[in-house]
Amino acid sequence: MSLQNASIKLTHFIIGGFDTVKMPVGVGVVMLIIYLLAVLASLVNIIFIVSDKQLHKPMYLLICNLAVVDIFYTSSATPTMIGVLLAGVNTISYVECLIQMYVYQVGATMERFSLTIMAFDRLIAIIYPLQYHSYLTNTRTLVFTNILFVLFTLVTATPLPHCYSRLRYTFCEYAAVMRTTCVDPEKYFNQVAIISFFLSFFTFTFICLSYCGILFFVKILSNNDKKKMGSTLVSHLICVICLYCPQFIIVILTRFGVVLTLEERQGLLIGTILAPSLVNPFVYCLRTKEIKSKIFKIFRKFRSASITTPKFLAWFVVFRCID
Repeated sequence: MSLQNASIKLTHFIIGGFDTVKMPVGVGVVMLIIYLLAVLASLVNIIFIVSDKQLHKPMYLLICNLAVVDIFYTSSATPTMIGVLLAGVNTISYVECLIQMYVYQVGATMERFSLTIMAFDRLIAIIYPLQYHSYLTNTRTLVFTNILFVLFTLVTATPLPHCYSRLRYTFCEYAAVMRTTCVDPEKYFNQVAIISFFLSFFTFTFICLSYCGILFFVKILSNNDKKKMGSTLVSHLICVICLYCPQFIIVILTRFGVVLTLEERQGLLIGTILAPSLVNPFVYCLRTKEIKSKIFKIFRKFRSASITTPKFLAWFVVFRCID
């Protein structure tokens, strides 16, 4: 009997990627803390930029866009993994699984293109500073970033028969879902690997070329401009490394014979979701002067309020005793 004839009608999947984890609660708590920190830091960036009209500029709108993408990307799969580890909810419905796979792939693609657009923004700002606002107006920036949603069409849910209901990985990733089907998944893996390679190669190459263009023009800048440019590039470079290193290992190197164990692959996969979403907002919070100054002002106000409040309470108690 062929595998197609042995197919089953699925209503849900069983997530089995964490079956070998020795301390699931501990791992779940760590992932929960990282997830909450990533979402909170991204929300802080978004609130600061949206609430301050002085920051309504292309550069800060791109930082805000990246924060939105980070929340979208990390929320695609992290809550499911936390639910498995802490609550023991290791099942997910068939429709929800396909939606999660779809959203995860879109989030990963949007992360790449967001960093690519930010590299282009810095290139224009340094090479054509006088014409910067004519090249990158707020409207063009928002339209350009919103076009990324068209990339939803790159991921399609192929109506293939399923012979298994247990996922080998920690969430509904494309490879995990394809391994539950009754067909040989290798040709599908190769197709996705080619698409991922070109997307990663195009975006990473464009970022590298942007860096080369910036370094070529660095000689004509003043020392103050060089320092400011270096700070911006370091922030962007940290975000690029956190995103691309695990992706290159998983997508590209494995296609050229690098053998990874299931645990290693899952660890890298989780790293591609949590690391960029956690690092990006903190990098731009701490290395962007305007956002950092707003945070310090809030802390100073909070500190002064915390010092004043006990004094006020002490005088209030004294007056009550006198009465």
